[in-house]
Amino acid sequence: MALLQLTLSHARKYWPFIVAVLALQLLATIAALWLPSLNAQIIDRGIMTGDTDFIWSTGGLMLLVSLGQVVSAVAAVYFGARASMGIGRDLRRRVYRKVDSLSTLEATRFGAGTLITRGTNDVQQIQMLVLMTFNFMVTAPIMAIGGIIMALREDAGLSWLVWVSVAVLAVIVGFLVWLLLPLFRQMQDRVDAINGVLREQIMGIRVVRAFVRESFEAERYQTANRNITDVSVKVGNVFVLMFPVIMMVLHVATGAVLWFGGHRVDAGLVEVGSLTAFLQYLLQILMAVMMGVFMTMMIPRAVVCAERLRELFETRSELTFPEAESVPAPARGRVEFQDVTFGFPGAELPVIKNASFVAEPGRTTAIIGSTGSGKTTLLNLVLRLFDPQSGSITIDGSPVTALTREQLAAAVSLVPQRPYLFSGTIASNLRFGNDRATDEELWEALRVAQGDDFVRAKDQGLDEPVSQGGTSVSGGQRQRLSIARALVAKPRVYLFDDSFSALDVATDARLRAALPSATEGATTIIVAQRVSTITEADQILVVEDGEIVGRGTHEELLESNGVYQEIVESQLEATDVTAGEPRRREAYEGSTGAAAAAAYGATREGGAV
Repeated sequence: MALLQLTLSHARKYWPFIVAVLALQLLATIAALWLPSLNAQIIDRGIMTGDTDFIWSTGGLMLLVSLGQVVSAVAAVYFGARASMGIGRDLRRRVYRKVDSLSTLEATRFGAGTLITRGTNDVQQIQMLVLMTFNFMVTAPIMAIGGIIMALREDAGLSWLVWVSVAVLAVIVGFLVWLLLPLFRQMQDRVDAINGVLREQIMGIRVVRAFVRESFEAERYQTANRNITDVSVKVGNVFVLMFPVIMMVLHVATGAVLWFGGHRVDAGLVEVGSLTAFLQYLLQILMAVMMGVFMTMMIPRAVVCAERLRELFETRSELTFPEAESVPAPARGRVEFQDVTFGFPGAELPVIKNASFVAEPGRTTAIIGSTGSGKTTLLNLVLRLFDPQSGSITIDGSPVTALTREQLAAAVSLVPQRPYLFSGTIASNLRFGNDRATDEELWEALRVAQGDDFVRAKDQGLDEPVSQGGTSVSGGQRQRLSIARALVAKPRVYLFDDSFSALDVATDARLRAALPSATEGATTIIVAQRVSTITEADQILVVEDGEIVGRGTHEELLESNGVYQEIVESQLEATDVTAGEPRRREAYEGSTGAAAAAAYGATREGGAV
């Protein structure tokens, strides 16, 4: 049912092509069924009587009928291909849009490997089934039914051979389908597995080489490859058995017609031409059944693929965006969290607990905390990569859930923790958020992001090719290009998720000095690990175990917040040791409030941080 519903729902828009296929296949099949009857007439009324004129006239008619059959068959294949390829295209588009609408949690639950397989291999199996259906399955029932009728017209006494032959083939087909269905299900699962392993190894090739794990990963791939090979061999064994058995049935049926038909000719019950026509009709009937067998071999795998696609399509995304604008687009960019709580499904504790804060336009809000404290999750909630279990998030007073995807994308730009560039050019990546940006705007964004120097050094400048993932540039260059991409979009809210970690201290300082002029009037929210990155922020939020345990300026937090003081002291100690100026740990033990502030200020003046 899943396969039928899926194909019918996508075939409606191609009904003119489908009607043309049905009409043309009907004409081609009628022509094919007419030819044996004309041949029988030539034998019985032409050759047996020596009527040369009848042979010429009937032979000419057979030539015209054959020509009409060829033209109809070719045209039917053309329209069938147009319809089936269109259905495949629409299915792939639907898969893409569905995957694009999934939340991060839902996409992770499926896995990248299976989503790729469903959008490519699964769709291709259904597309090929539709194409084969238009080419063969439309013809097969017409040929079988028409062949039976025509065979009975020639000699009803041999009709029992038709029923016996068809029944034997039906039993064989049913048994083979019963064998193949579970094998095809295993095959699709193992295609998922090998795609997942290969994708993981390609993405993590540097880690594999760094830890010299090539042999281990090769064995993993070999295991996945062996698993899919084993299933494929089992499927192949069934197909190897299928064709000899079917050909045996065809040959036995032919021999039976000649044996029993010969006795009927000898008894004068049937003419030689009619027996020849009956034999041709029987072969046409069995060939039609054989085409049905071939199609039946494809149906089980397509059924499995359709069920997998239906599972994807019926997944209700937790994130639903309004289709039409119901609230004004954000014009200022004021972000407010009101008692927001969020936890991952199945987790014992929430990641974010009762978070409340306001990020004002024209001001910078920084978020700092230990690893796993929930800093990145706060930014993801603004972007609606997740939705909170309770509380609300608003931009300019409008809930983010009331904004369309276009409104939210225009209002908010993210520079992720792990920047990603797409295959294309530097210019195409920078225009990702604003495809109308001029070259001058791109260069200005690069200047602010401290990336114009290395881009100008490229042979092709903005047109320099970029490989998938941005692997053709260094980590720091990739990070600066991602920052420039966000600046080109000119949103009302900038989200920087630890976006300066790959930059050296000098580049970091220049970039932070240039950012305020580029983001003037917009809301800036920065997640940072280094205290030095956020000392000038208008508001710093200290996050610990998903809770905001402190807020204020750098100086205020140094005076009043123990968690922030610990972060500052840990970074001071690390910096001092790295700089070759170790300080005694006792100098920081118990240093809180003014003492910590004074120590940190003295270190900054000395350039240690």
